[in-house]
Amino acid sequence: MNPSLKENPFKTGIAKILIVEDERAIARDLKESLEHLGYCVPAIASSSTEAIALVETWQPDLILMDIVLEDSDRDGIETAQEIRDRFRVPVVYLTAHATTTILERAKETDPFGYLLKPFREKDLWVAIETALKRHRLECALHEREEWLTHILTGMGDGVIVFDTETRIRFINPVAESLTGWTEAEVLDQPIQTVFQVINEKERSPLLSTLLQTIIRGEPFYLSLDTLLMTKSGQEVPIFDSAAPLRDQQGVVTGGIIVFRDAYTLRIANERDLAVARAQQLELQMQEMENLNRLKDDFLSTVSHELRTPLSNIKMATRMLTIVLDQLDLLAQSTGLTATPISRYIHILQQETEQELRLINDLLDIQRIQAETYSLELSLIQLSTWIPNLVEPFRPRIAESNQTLNLNIPSDLPDLWTDPHALTRILSELLNNACKYTPPEEQITTGVTQLRKRGSWSKTKE
Repeated sequence: MNPSLKENPFKTGIAKILIVEDERAIARDLKESLEHLGYCVPAIASSSTEAIALVETWQPDLILMDIVLEDSDRDGIETAQEIRDRFRVPVVYLTAHATTTILERAKETDPFGYLLKPFREKDLWVAIETALKRHRLECALHEREEWLTHILTGMGDGVIVFDTETRIRFINPVAESLTGWTEAEVLDQPIQTVFQVINEKERSPLLSTLLQTIIRGEPFYLSLDTLLMTKSGQEVPIFDSAAPLRDQQGVVTGGIIVFRDAYTLRIANERDLAVARAQQLELQMQEMENLNRLKDDFLSTVSHELRTPLSNIKMATRMLTIVLDQLDLLAQSTGLTATPISRYIHILQQETEQELRLINDLLDIQRIQAETYSLELSLIQLSTWIPNLVEPFRPRIAESNQTLNLNIPSDLPDLWTDPHALTRILSELLNNACKYTPPEEQITTGVTQLRKRGSWSKTKE
């Protein structure tokens, strides 16, 4: 049973969800599913530009974003990045292409979840509710942090007060210590003389932007990558905020800058970031191990389930051949002169063997990745072994009007190898040669001995 609005333990109102999907049929089905789950879908966007405009208009609670937007100048990841920077609306990605490259790009936008197409309605509900719950918690945490910061701005921080003409009216001892200027030196002086701040990464000045923001009556926040140029020319990392001062009528009369040394906080943040990255890496490693285990279980199960019916088909084909031969209905000729029955039997045998080989290849790949594949070495004589390997391909080559050439020296040394593995390698090469060589063309199989080192190499065309 699909979850409904009444069954939703997290929902306190109807969440507005914006769909960004360029395939109309998928978007329509998705809208129906969301409305069935009790959500509101105010609009559907099919391009990056339309999505950003609709976010600004509707201010949705969450966005379901298709990563691949064919008819757009930007894909879903780039669009989500801009939405995150401008509107801070949570995004859940929809994709049918979960490659490592795409996931690495998507992680940089801090998404609130992923849904791999096709997905069930229940999976859609779980992803949406998880994202909404996480977003609410993050918003609450962000509001609490701002409240605590506002309380602590005057405790042990540097404080500078200036008027509408940007002249300094007050500077406290902490600000004197951080800037290197004394109150007697800076009173009535332009703040540009004392408070020179730049962006550490871009080396761009910030004071002009700060003052313009304050005059407009808006607060300005100094990020952790802000540097204060002291009187002696040193660069001190600072952070905090600036805010406008108003009179009783609400008119801006100046501004106040509150700042503190960010060195200790930077060290703490770097430590916390390193711990978070280590935890994230550990989770990713566990996830990869789980995926590898699931993949191995899947390959083992599928191989077993396929091997049994193919073995039955192989046995039935063999018994059918015996019965038809006893009834004298199976011609001994092959190629173009074979009867339809013999040709169909031959095709059935070939395709059954091919499918069994594919299953064995899957199991071998699994063993190789698990480092449990073992070679069974033995000595083979190439001058006789290769012709025997090539012989079953001759009827197929003749049917395609191709020509097979063997260039095998008689004095080749014996080779110490795994005959089973080498047979599969050469058979696959011959299969590809038969498949992709045009009619009337030649297929050449040869072995060349490298005399300089006393070794040899195989070549095929």
